[in-house]
Amino acid sequence: MSILLAFLLIAVLFMVAVSLILFVIGPIKLLQPKRRTIEYYRTVTHILHPSDLQLPYEELTLKTPEGLALSCWLIPEPAKARGTIIYLHGVSECKIVGLPLARHFHDSGYNVFLYDSRYHGDSGGKYCTYGFYEKHDACTVINYLERRKDIALGKIGLFGSSMGAAIAIQVAAMDNRVAAVVAESGFATLRTIFDDYQKRMTKLPWHYLRNIVIKRSEHIAHFKATAVSPLDSVKHVHVPIFILHGTDDTLIKYTYSEMLYNNTGELKELWLIPGARHDNMAEVGGEEYSRRILDFFDNALRP
Repeated sequence: MSILLAFLLIAVLFMVAVSLILFVIGPIKLLQPKRRTIEYYRTVTHILHPSDLQLPYEELTLKTPEGLALSCWLIPEPAKARGTIIYLHGVSECKIVGLPLARHFHDSGYNVFLYDSRYHGDSGGKYCTYGFYEKHDACTVINYLERRKDIALGKIGLFGSSMGAAIAIQVAAMDNRVAAVVAESGFATLRTIFDDYQKRMTKLPWHYLRNIVIKRSEHIAHFKATAVSPLDSVKHVHVPIFILHGTDDTLIKYTYSEMLYNNTGELKELWLIPGARHDNMAEVGGEEYSRRILDFFDNALRP
């Protein structure tokens, strides 16, 4: 009996210790992911600025209604544009990662707008909420673009990668100015993706640990995690949507994109790229990757 009691005591102490660690560290990991700026990208690429691709650009800062500064690039099409595409990056990334695609979009006749999400890159903000507040930031960008009378916007499309895909879907569900969405490597709900992250980090499957972190995070950042649900939002997206994902993605399961596809309307397309991971979709997809994305926008944003 004493051995059993000792085992139970150790198990209880272990659970208490893990819970306390996650109570402190968990919200930091969730709300304040690693912030990558140009210093990081200098170590992995030589494409750091629109000028590196000989693209015309405007460097500007937009303010959200609560006063957060968003660091932005506008790459305008000098002639009459075929439309405007807003690029939404993933967690821990910044607008720099969108430059290769921006080149393709611009060369095909589109205005392109890239910006650092709140608490990312050179933008302000204390926390990342995965779309709860970020969807309103995208609407702030659209408001600004509509005020630019010197630019022919045409129809507006959103390209989102990872967290950006989740944000794009949430924006399209609430803002009828969005005419098309490309959602790459997106998640279904914040709670399920954090479950996955927790299991990778602690190897423990218990949901109560997730709930501890979520509840604490909600209190700190004043948001509701259950409201961050692209799976619910996509049911209210009534514009063309192109969903793509790599079958070897170990960070966000490709089955989440299948769930998104199965819950949206009729104007939809799904492409699962065999062998692609979370970070090499364009590389594995090759020329077909950029071609299919451009073909989608060409059709969806046609006047």
